[in-house]
Amino acid sequence: MKSRMITLPDAIEAIVTSCEVCSVGMTDKDNLPYVLPFNFGFENNTVYLHSAPVGRKIDILKQKPEVCIAFSTAHELYKQSDDVACSFGMRYKSVIVKGKVAFIEDFDEKVRILNVIMKQYTKRDDFVYSIPAVKGVAVMKVVADSIEAKAFGY
Repeated sequence: MKSRMITLPDAIEAIVTSCEVCSVGMTDKDNLPYVLPFNFGFENNTVYLHSAPVGRKIDILKQKPEVCIAFSTAHELYKQSDDVACSFGMRYKSVIVKGKVAFIEDFDEKVRILNVIMKQYTKRDDFVYSIPAVKGVAVMKVVADSIEAKAFGY
């Protein structure tokens, strides 16, 4: 089986929005990789993230905002023979987004983005937030510099 590249925006969005988490790869000040799972929202080739406002990831992202975000879904084991290990493989669909993290400080924009994230998990985007909750969360956006998507076995 060959993998195939996916270029249609609707197909890419379908892959991303079918995922439950994304993995965000970053590089610390010592040029060491650091990868964390995140909940996310996706809209107009932009990935939205949120987290506690302090910690290692925040320190890294403020110093080096370049990230690589991986989405992977539709995993399915297949085989051609029960007895031949090399005949087993994994079907999948994946998207890789590269870009730079921008921290959002505007209150209303943070609320809008938090609603985009909530829509990913609840299909609703009309939540109410307390002022301390919005002020106490780090909200980030990553506008895609590049997006690569592929499917293997589908």
